Amino acid sequence: MKAAINCFALVALVLVSISPAHGAGSRHGAIRGSTATPPVVTAPALEDYGMEVQSSEAVVRDKPELPDLSGYTREGVEARLNGRPDGPPQVVVQRIADVAALGDFVDEGRAREWVVRQFSHPQAILVNSGKVTLEDVHRLVNDKRYVEKREDGAYIVRLPLAIRQDATLVLRDDTLLLSEERGSFIANDGWMFAIDSKILGWREKENGPAVFRKAADFRPFFVSWGGSETFILGTEMAYLGYNQSKSYGFSVAQYSEFDNARLKRSAPHAWLVESTFHEIYYGFYCYEAEGVAIVNNVYHDNIVYGIDPHDYSSNLIIAGNEVYGTREKHGIIISREVNDSWIIGNRSYRNGLSGIVLDRQSRRNVVADNVVYDNNGDGIGLYESPDNLLWGNRLMNNLRNGIRVRNSTDVGVYHNVAVFNGTWGILGQLKDLSATDRDFEEDFYDYAVSMTVVGGELASNASGPINTDNPQYIALYGVDMRFPRSKAGIHFSGVLGEHQMQIFDALMNQDRAVLLQPLSMR
Repeated sequence: MKAAINCFALVALVLVSISPAHGAGSRHGAIRGSTATPPVVTAPALEDYGMEVQSSEAVVRDKPELPDLSGYTREGVEARLNGRPDGPPQVVVQRIADVAALGDFVDEGRAREWVVRQFSHPQAILVNSGKVTLEDVHRLVNDKRYVEKREDGAYIVRLPLAIRQDATLVLRDDTLLLSEERGSFIANDGWMFAIDSKILGWREKENGPAVFRKAADFRPFFVSWGGSETFILGTEMAYLGYNQSKSYGFSVAQYSEFDNARLKRSAPHAWLVESTFHEIYYGFYCYEAEGVAIVNNVYHDNIVYGIDPHDYSSNLIIAGNEVYGTREKHGIIISREVNDSWIIGNRSYRNGLSGIVLDRQSRRNVVADNVVYDNNGDGIGLYESPDNLLWGNRLMNNLRNGIRVRNSTDVGVYHNVAVFNGTWGILGQLKDLSATDRDFEEDFYDYAVSMTVVGGELASNASGPINTDNPQYIALYGVDMRFPRSKAGIHFSGVLGEHQMQIFDALMNQDRAVLLQPLSMR
């Protein structure tokens, strides 16, 4: 019996396509809940389930076609820069008022931050037009109170620095220090290129980096607004961000709905390539962004999240990154209707909670070929996020589950390896969230779970290979479950336990797929 349990698999018909559809997922097409109340907490009873033996053809599928990453290179970034017009640089210092890129930071009383730090009515350095270098900024401002070039060649900027809509700011082999004491930050409303440079939050009193102290304490930050283009290549960004809207560290965000009714800006875009981001409150954050590529970077020792695409962003590529040492929460998380995106070929490890998370109705995403280990939560967690595909990931030695699927339906789990995790290899979970402070209209969910598990390996997980609360369906085929950690061998509970002998027979003796679902759904 023990040796025969090698091939095992839950299998269910895939009810919807889970390959990302390019161009979908904008805010205007976002899914919205129809009620502000939580869902009814009911699930089928164990005795209501039946088991169906199926051909493996019902569930086997080809590997999804992954996006072409060949353009996200040094040559690709340089080509974008060469495409920008060579206009004469125009840079001025003026009051912050009526500058779209700075509006969020003077509304609702936030201007006080800059009044206190500048000892006057808040001013900013405005890059108004042209293709502008840091040396141009230094020369045209010509005032050490605002911009100073140090003996080591680094530039220290002591005012907010805003790049206007038609302007291009270029950093190449530069070091830019943003003064914490004087309230410096960068707001990109046009085009920005940082190539082989350093952008650091700086504490002038200590002549050193603005090391994180507490969430509420101001630190310099970078934000890129609707209609903007940002290219970060071979650059170090560090010691940025604090717990204030759009000031999290590195943010790519659309203007508010109110502001954009006037400005009419397209979604912001960005490429982050072969760069390092560390000691940042959120290593990356975006809001209503499209087509962002985060490729071959290192994110380490960031405070709350490593990479955190958020609210209604779509068509993102998060590929080939190394994400580790996030102090408080997850290495990589997409949350609130981040759709039609790719999380592929990353390494996420030793993070405060989980390695990779899909959250709050994020749909039609592909999570493939990632290596996720030694995290203090799950390897991969899907929370209230249906219609996603997990393919070929390796999940090892995470404190909780290898894969957790919570309140999420039609999830494809194909050819993943989950070994030596602290509880289950795969857990399907129903959870009542009605006692939380969740906004059930904006962040609605269904109290349901369903998944198809095909191929891969579930071995030596502390609680067992797989478990699920009462699902809409669960299907299995071809999963290797040798080497259980328990001396008692493989033993199922719940829905699977009720049909354990029949499942073993179908999978081992017949080499067939198994589908379990309530009899009422047949």
